[in-house]
Amino acid sequence: MNGKVEATRAVVQKIWDLTAPLVTAEGMELIEVEYRRESQGWVLRLFVDRDDGVSVEDCASVSRMVSDLLDVEDPIPGPYHLEVSSPGLNRPLRRWEHFQRQIGNVISVRTRLPIESRKNFKGTLVAAHPEGIRMECDGTFFDIPLNAVERARLRYFESSQRTPKPMRSD
Repeated sequence: MNGKVEATRAVVQKIWDLTAPLVTAEGMELIEVEYRRESQGWVLRLFVDRDDGVSVEDCASVSRMVSDLLDVEDPIPGPYHLEVSSPGLNRPLRRWEHFQRQIGNVISVRTRLPIESRKNFKGTLVAAHPEGIRMECDGTFFDIPLNAVERARLRYFESSQRTPKPMRSD
């Protein structure tokens, strides 16, 4: 793995460690942290959620608190743009609890290394536990360890058990 990828992963982990307790204290869950180079420069995105959804005001409040925290801790070298958002309908799935909430729904998964000669999976999530998930893809079952998952997302519009969390308007 190259040094830039390792450095980016280290930044993401540091941001996760710093911000998760703050987000939890606000009654929300930190769903995902992204740190990537885009056309306008480096972007740090935090996706937050709660059972009854998040409002624009919730995102703005978390953004202010995280911005203050990162100004003090200064874990990111160089300039970046901070964005705080709801995870949306096609939400990322990172922890086993995220997967557990989506059992019976269609998800897509990309693994770091091939499993049974493939890295991309799309199908129905049939089980989730702390070590991994089980998916049914076109009649074939795949057991995927969580530590092998590079990224995963709910495929909301392809799922039969749609349970949206609308953005609150308060």
